[in-house]
Amino acid sequence: MEFLAISGSARTLSTNTAMLHSVSDIVRREHTISVFDRIGDLPVFSPDLETGPLPEPVRTFIDQIRRSDGLIISSPEYVRTIPGGLKNAIDWLVSGDEIINKPIALMHGSHRGDDMLEQLRVVLSTVSTRFSSELFLRFELMKKTPAAIDEQLALSENRQEIVDFLRRFAAFCRQ
Repeated sequence: MEFLAISGSARTLSTNTAMLHSVSDIVRREHTISVFDRIGDLPVFSPDLETGPLPEPVRTFIDQIRRSDGLIISSPEYVRTIPGGLKNAIDWLVSGDEIINKPIALMHGSHRGDDMLEQLRVVLSTVSTRFSSELFLRFELMKKTPAAIDEQLALSENRQEIVDFLRRFAAFCRQ
């Protein structure tokens, strides 16, 4: 299956982005996971910008979503809520049909962030009929370097959790 993993962080050395890249490397033989880590490139959403051709970064983002079999979203928490960049990305999808029936699951790279996750679950269950609140994978990776994240996720028990999560998500996508 081909999944699009969306990082809700605009930070270059984001824990969530590094986690998604590591996961992509771990399951490369079974699934293709493309990581969208350019959330900061999307212009601020305005309905006025939907009347003509969409801005190029938005078109690219929507095309990646359209081609994927499912979305995996991983995001930090900013001030106990969804980061503005991720909310902005979701806003760009609301008037189209790309996300309505797209299977979506969450991953998280921190022991914190439950307030943001709760809000994100509400938003995603509002915009998609295929959001699964049961499919969730969390690792405690906060403040680790990308190399340390690779190392931690490569541990056999973590690798197995990732493989199991993606198998369950693939089954959900096929329903």
